[in-house]
Amino acid sequence: MMDDFKNEKRLHRRYAFQIVLQIREMLQALPSLVDIDVPEGKHFTVCGDVHGQFYDLVNIFQLNGLPSEDNPYLFNGDFVDRGSFSVEVILTLFAFKCMCPSAMYLARGNHESKSMNKIYGFEGEVRAKLNDKFVELFAEVFCCLPLAHVINGKVFVVHGGLFSVDGVKLSDIRAIDRFCEPPEEGLMCELLWSDPQPLPGRGPSKRGVGLSFGGDVTKRFLEENKLDLVLRSHEVKDEGYEVEHDGKLITVFSAPNYCDQMGNKGAFIRFTAPDMKPEIITFSAVPHPQVKPMAYANNFMGLFS
Repeated sequence: MMDDFKNEKRLHRRYAFQIVLQIREMLQALPSLVDIDVPEGKHFTVCGDVHGQFYDLVNIFQLNGLPSEDNPYLFNGDFVDRGSFSVEVILTLFAFKCMCPSAMYLARGNHESKSMNKIYGFEGEVRAKLNDKFVELFAEVFCCLPLAHVINGKVFVVHGGLFSVDGVKLSDIRAIDRFCEPPEEGLMCELLWSDPQPLPGRGPSKRGVGLSFGGDVTKRFLEENKLDLVLRSHEVKDEGYEVEHDGKLITVFSAPNYCDQMGNKGAFIRFTAPDMKPEIITFSAVPHPQVKPMAYANNFMGLFS
């Protein structure tokens, strides 16, 4: 399937349908906060936003090996939108999850939502490459994606960031009823949308949704939940990653030369048990067919993106 996608071939709708229905069933059974156990001596890789950049996703697998039980991955949201190979990305990630559930973990990002998909290209791409029925089906499956992961009780992995209030426990995240479109406020919204800031305390978000939170907020959250590190994505970084908040927070972003114009590197992070120290690997963009980002976006928005 991946070879066909590389050669710009499509997957028959029948098979796409099987993959998406199977993944829906698998994701529905998961909790909102998933615990991942990495056995001693084994490693685990976390990737950030891929944003429909299928050829860069293939490159990650070439650099770091295909997903398998011995080489598991977590993709931390924003699989789709902007890049114009989002259908290929999502079907590849979903197919690996179906084939070997322990090889592939998937978290929801702020772009796994109807409102974003309508504007930033995924909905139009699904209509073009599959059909209208799949638009609804993907929207339904995105509502089943877990909101956060904890690796070996040490590393908290979430797409966006932390909260507008102190005292949020992992049990509060487990208790979120996630089977909906993301709300405009509250814990689920903040998990998907928030960003770190250099100053302590909290401030308004530059995105108009969620908030900005300082190193003191990160430190308190980690202490209260007996964790070592917050690992998040959600922001393009020149080097593909950034370490902030006295080393307690790392951003990882896996879409190099984002939207064909940012010139940034991509990165992924490997952890090896038991010490779970982050090993950061960066990489550059690879060529892709001449289809521009946002090629399937709502034209009105396309003018302004």
